[in-house]
Amino acid sequence: MYRITKEFHFSASHQLKGLPDDHQCSRLHGHNYIVEVELSGEDLNDHGFLRDYHELKVLKTYIDEAFDHRHLNDVLGHDKTTAECLAKHFYDWCKQYFAETSAVRVSETQKTWAEYRP
Repeated sequence: MYRITKEFHFSASHQLKGLPDDHQCSRLHGHNYIVEVELSGEDLNDHGFLRDYHELKVLKTYIDEAFDHRHLNDVLGHDKTTAECLAKHFYDWCKQYFAETSAVRVSETQKTWAEYRP
């Protein structure tokens, strides 16, 4: 099995509503997010790629235009803007473009990662 990953970055704000008032995530705040997309497959193309990294530019464009320096509650249209929910959102988006998508990880801080892998 071959596996490749590519990392993307964006900055955005969000607010996790419904948490206790003293919970730090209930306040409006932001993160410098890292999104890591993983693609897996058993076969390589004629050029020796599972998928050419250049083809993932469409994801960079999507992130830059829809997410970077935005308020995630507005972008997603709901208040479930956790790293877990973002990982699922990006997984679903990527799966439409890249059949080989096997997982997406999202980091809000240097020490935390959430992953969606079916």
